[in-house]
Amino acid sequence: MRFDVTVFPDKLNTAAPLARQVEEYGFSGLWTSETAHNPFFPLTHAAAVTERILLGTAIAVAFPRSPMITAQIAWDLAEQSSGRFVLGLGTQVKTHIVRRFSTDWSSPAPRLREYIASLRAIWNSFQKNVPLSYEGEFYKFSLLTPFFSPAPIPTPDIHVYIAGVNEHLCRLAGEMCQGFHVHSFHTVKYLKELVIPNIRAGAEKAGRSLSDCALNCGVFVVTGRNEQEIENNKGAIKAQIAFYASTPSYATVMDMHGWHDLHERLNLLSRQNRWFEMGDLISDDMLREFAVIAPIDELAHAVKERYEGLLDRVGYYLPFELEKDADRERMWRSAAEVFGQ
Repeated sequence: MRFDVTVFPDKLNTAAPLARQVEEYGFSGLWTSETAHNPFFPLTHAAAVTERILLGTAIAVAFPRSPMITAQIAWDLAEQSSGRFVLGLGTQVKTHIVRRFSTDWSSPAPRLREYIASLRAIWNSFQKNVPLSYEGEFYKFSLLTPFFSPAPIPTPDIHVYIAGVNEHLCRLAGEMCQGFHVHSFHTVKYLKELVIPNIRAGAEKAGRSLSDCALNCGVFVVTGRNEQEIENNKGAIKAQIAFYASTPSYATVMDMHGWHDLHERLNLLSRQNRWFEMGDLISDDMLREFAVIAPIDELAHAVKERYEGLLDRVGYYLPFELEKDADRERMWRSAAEVFGQ
């Protein structure tokens, strides 16, 4: 199992120092997310100053971008990083696609399938200088003149990861992708009974095996120097869990544990904008299902013990930063040592 970190540089010029620090610590990979900032730009800075670590998006939102745009970005990053770039894609939810991005929403799993297939058709044309021809229900590509086609690169086999929660995207990952971003809002039961069986089923459909699709996740953790600090830090993670538990897209996880009534209560509170009340409904028993709870020096060991044999790449649901806090630095150093990267 490899240990990666996620960075959220709020100023682009901090991306290179962060990436240097990630590689210096000895971690295996660095991920960015599409939240308040573009997920690709920090990776160009990271690729320029690192030599070893994997660099990827976890995730970039697919549908607002034409596959041609995404293909070009990924091609350049693959070349710049000497093949260390991983394109992680997500569908997002309808509200964000329609209202935040002002683009169309339809059939997310079939559309993402075509998105990935068209990316690979485009990359094949880039690399082999052959005519571009892809036609599906959602995407059609038939023009790529030499002026607009980049040169072949030494590392054209760009790995694609996708994120998802329910069985359709798990199966798609197993069938077509090199990796799957497991949502942080998960339990071990959900991994064993939904995610892994469906990825295996998708892989077998395509004549592949489960090992062909790496499982990656930034997991919820609660830590501190002592029991009191751990207790004090539970509230923030409970609030995050409550937010996801209120969202219909993630109801599958709640239903699997018999918590559908709680999902409905949390959903009602969210629609009433009573966000600060929601975390109080998450019990300590529920918290232990969703999060690893351990003191700083024991946290990495506890994460490794829980996910050994389930995940291939793991990290914390915490941003990696240029640390000034000695406890947080100790936490990261301990993870690098325990996972032996």
